[in-house]
Amino acid sequence: MPTVKKTKTKKKTTVAKKTVKKTKKVKKEKKEVEKKVKKKIEEKKIEEKEKEIKPDRYYEGIGRRKTAVARARIFTRGEKGFSINKKSLEEYFPIHELQKTALASLDTMKCLDKFKISIIVRGGGLNAQAEAVRHGIARALLLFNPDFRKRLKKAGFLKRDSRMRERKKPGLKRARRAPQWKKR
Repeated sequence: MPTVKKTKTKKKTTVAKKTVKKTKKVKKEKKEVEKKVKKKIEEKKIEEKEKEIKPDRYYEGIGRRKTAVARARIFTRGEKGFSINKKSLEEYFPIHELQKTALASLDTMKCLDKFKISIIVRGGGLNAQAEAVRHGIARALLLFNPDFRKRLKKAGFLKRDSRMRERKKPGLKRARRAPQWKKR
């Protein structure tokens, strides 16, 4: 009888050894799968970062006039178009003269249909905004091609028009308008 017990324990130990080996293999396989999954996740993160780093290439210029500020972005790739505050040019500047003013810097360089242009304008009136847009586009074009400087400068689109509204002074109705004079 004692010999039978020994064989049973041998069987048990061999079965136990096999199960230990199987669990070790399973653990190794799990680790390998986890490593592969982590590598894939890291690769996806790197790809996302590269996408964030490499958006559409654009040149940005800030234009100002009176209290209006325009941020013009000229995209070299993509659909060719013109948007101001997410509206079309004709929609934002309904007056033809304002449209011509806004596009003047592109017109002098003969680049009307070469770029996708996105502009954000704030402050001022429509005329000041149109001139700010012209100034911003001229600055962005200069970044795109420094050879444009001579023609843009000659046209006067690179200079910021510094004329601003004068402040009101105390004792006067406006900046210089005095109250009406009374004899008695």
